[in-house]
Amino acid sequence: MARPLIGVSTYLESGARWGVWELEAALLPAGYPRLVQAAGGLAAMLPPDDPSYAAEAVARLDGLVIAGGPDVDPSRYGAERSPRTGPPAPERDAWELALIRAALDADLPLLGICRGMQLLNVALGGTLIQHIDDHVTQVGVFGRHPVKPVPGTRYAEIAAEETAVPTYHHQAVDRLGEGLLASAYAEDGTVEAIELNGRRWVLGVQWHPEMGEDRRVMRALTEAASRGARQVASRGVS
Repeated sequence: MARPLIGVSTYLESGARWGVWELEAALLPAGYPRLVQAAGGLAAMLPPDDPSYAAEAVARLDGLVIAGGPDVDPSRYGAERSPRTGPPAPERDAWELALIRAALDADLPLLGICRGMQLLNVALGGTLIQHIDDHVTQVGVFGRHPVKPVPGTRYAEIAAEETAVPTYHHQAVDRLGEGLLASAYAEDGTVEAIELNGRRWVLGVQWHPEMGEDRRVMRALTEAASRGARQVASRGVS
């Protein structure tokens, strides 16, 4: 069986520099494709595009990762902007929300990482806490803290024990979106993982697995993507 094709959303940044160039660029930290590859998948970058093309993009994938990045615009969940909330990224918000909704409609395995988990919650009608303390220990440096799985959840099937994870975020899930349940918590009660209640493979994690050595979450995604690809192939043959 061919390796599953996993799409990963990207940053869109002005003033990116490489060699003699300083231009707008679609960027993705190398940890994301490396983790997809190490977990048995093929990685494809999905830079911001017209949201109307999201379903077309999703139709060509076996799985989807919504990557970390800037704060979600509070207007997306009906809140006033806090002074602690970062500048908006409207192109990413629109594109990634469209990708999430298209993946849910298509029953495509979906993993949200940090911002991606927050967007998954917003896409399903949830809200965010715009600032929490103690989850960024040093600007530009990933910290680590333990997360504890909720027994009986999909995440607990992936990692049954309390695990120290790489983390860098100052926003968090507040009210859960429709159909979502919390499947891991930090020691301070912050929601660290969410998932859709039911059979569909939809998971969000607040930490950054691409910055660590633990491949279990990404491997679970690629395995789900492979199962879905096999089912599609078998239906095509019949």
